[in-house]
Amino acid sequence: MRLTIRTNLAMRVLMTCAVNPGHSITKAEIAEKCNASKNHLGQVIRQLAHLGYIRALRGRNGGMYLASPAEEIRVGAVFRLFEADLPFAECFDAKDNNCPLIHSCWLRPALKRAVEAFYTSLDDISLADLVDGNTDLESILNLPANKITPVMCDGHGGLAAS
Repeated sequence: MRLTIRTNLAMRVLMTCAVNPGHSITKAEIAEKCNASKNHLGQVIRQLAHLGYIRALRGRNGGMYLASPAEEIRVGAVFRLFEADLPFAECFDAKDNNCPLIHSCWLRPALKRAVEAFYTSLDDISLADLVDGNTDLESILNLPANKITPVMCDGHGGLAAS
């Protein structure tokens, strides 16, 4: 099993935002810290925002921040959303399945259970579990205070009036 680049980048974005709570982080900062393409990051950031995991701000003081507390973001849910478009094996794809063994193969149900067990194990892990107390990760992803913009939240995931 191999994760897509999009899933990998989604987790890097979320971890960077979680390591820098209360601050708006730019795509360029994440690209630099995570050794990632800005183009790929842009696609992932749009999807994370659309799915409600982050809030993205445009403009000169733009950037992104977590839309929910890191404790509420389950790794399994993120993986399911980003990996959902790709079937694990040909026989998992109802539209493009050409396997002649589909109706008599016992491997498919075994793989289905294994994939679900994989996601279920990740459901037990929150974003906070990945970052809280992880000083090595913090040293890589933490941005200097003078390079980040504070985010004022209204307590409901929106921006507060200043």
